[in-house]
Amino acid sequence: MKNIAVIGAGTMGNGIAHTFAQFGYKVHLIDISKESLQKGLDTITKNLDRMVAKEKISEADKKETLANIKTFIDIPSGVKNVDLIVEAATENVNLKLKIFEQLDNNCGKDVILASNTSSISITQIAAAVSNPERVIGMHFMNPVPVMKLVEIIRGYNTSDKVTNTIMKLSEKLNKVPVEVNDYPGFVANRILMPMINEAIETLYNGVAGVYEIDTVMKLGMAHPMGPLQLADFIGLDVCHSILEVMYNGFKNPKYAPCPLLTNMVRAGKLGVKSGEGFYDYSENRKAEVIAAQFKK
Repeated sequence: MKNIAVIGAGTMGNGIAHTFAQFGYKVHLIDISKESLQKGLDTITKNLDRMVAKEKISEADKKETLANIKTFIDIPSGVKNVDLIVEAATENVNLKLKIFEQLDNNCGKDVILASNTSSISITQIAAAVSNPERVIGMHFMNPVPVMKLVEIIRGYNTSDKVTNTIMKLSEKLNKVPVEVNDYPGFVANRILMPMINEAIETLYNGVAGVYEIDTVMKLGMAHPMGPLQLADFIGLDVCHSILEVMYNGFKNPKYAPCPLLTNMVRAGKLGVKSGEGFYDYSENRKAEVIAAQFKK
């Protein structure tokens, strides 16, 4: 397995492409616009520059990594002659189903189809292709080049051969793969998102402020980042989408997104990506707490 296609040049997609390319794989990075692809390549270049500055890789390693990546603006061209396709598009079930239908029509029947979804059913996604045994979840963590975990999700029909192949491939990327079964939120987000949602509820109910909630969890529970800051880093829209998937999947009100989270997403306050969430990420504020708007 030497040729990999990655669909989506956003935060997760460019991180996945970077990781495969750094380990010597030939990567086809696919997105719908040249602008998105260039932005993804710019991010990869900046991250490689940081690694060079920290002497984790050489300048030659950086150049080789970038040379391993080719960009495409359409799926049919991008998936030619690849062994594995990793879909890393927006966390939207209808979009993912449409992509997998296209993959089924445009790539070889032996190509493994993986989704980086963090919550959507692999079994549901696999139903969009003619041979669902080759579909698997490959949930990388952000930032992909740094984080060790890859959550490997088996759909109802995923074969042992495909699972074993992806487990071994993840290890070749110097990752730690963990196999889990296909239920809403899998393991990582089934545990993480209710905690983040409860932190937002705690803020919404006026129990404590942003700084206080995050400080309690960092200093009291040894979390490297507080749950509200982590939500900003993940993206409040992503958190909201994952919670909705779990709420719809389990029909349990404990997974319902907090009204404050819903309103922030509607207002476009999405965290780091929009420059403002529970913290202000603008240049002059540098991630200060936005305290006033959360006061009762």
